[in-house]
Amino acid sequence: MARAEPEAGAGSAASPASPASPASARTGTVDGLQVVVTGASRGIGLAIARRLVEEGARVAMLARTASDLQQEATLMGERAWDVPCDLADGGAVERALERILERMGPPDILVNNAGAFLLGALGSTSGPDVQRVFDVNLAAPYRLTNAVVPAMRERGRGHIVTIGSIADRHPFPENGAYAASKFGVRAMHEVLREELRGTGVRASLVSPGPVDTPLWDPIAPDDRPGFTPRASMLRAEAVADAVLWVVTRPEAVNIDELRLTRS
Repeated sequence: MARAEPEAGAGSAASPASPASPASARTGTVDGLQVVVTGASRGIGLAIARRLVEEGARVAMLARTASDLQQEATLMGERAWDVPCDLADGGAVERALERILERMGPPDILVNNAGAFLLGALGSTSGPDVQRVFDVNLAAPYRLTNAVVPAMRERGRGHIVTIGSIADRHPFPENGAYAASKFGVRAMHEVLREELRGTGVRASLVSPGPVDTPLWDPIAPDDRPGFTPRASMLRAEAVADAVLWVVTRPEAVNIDELRLTRS
């Protein structure tokens, strides 16, 4: 389900775009925009980074595995930049932000994508494993959003895209930690949307159903009753296309929420 709503006070004939706004921000493309994508070394994040680079954006790619991240950024060319960062570590997130602001300035778009997945019934999961899920899925998006929103507000434009999940609305057995983190980040998005309404800064939640990514490798969903077979899952590229669509809507339109399922 997509909910689109006019953005009060943004991009009308009576109020022309600020001279500081890049042309691409007014023409429905990402060409020349500065973008930060988390969890960008594989899966959905990598697909999003590739798609945005293909469309002309300059993308700072954040992920924990430095070697994989560097390899993928190198393959994408000069518009991609690897920023190794363990998003579960608040100090590492701060240092990554410092590097990004030094090199590219405040981003035009932030894509909060990185995610940690944990299966286990309540009462059977370990404290450190649960803490990592909360740190990556909820605390990191909060830290990053909190850091970039002030500059976006000041210039009257920008876009925060949060990648949600079917688990941010529907409960599944063994999904307590992951669902709690995703329900939480959806709540963060909804509060952010209310706070940004009328400022020219947009916030969108893109929530797919199951997506075939390496996240499923240790879980083997095809062998587990009740799980979606990988052949029936969405592809990461479909989510990337949805993100591109969301961020290239006219300035006066905000996609509050976009839910993706396999047809």
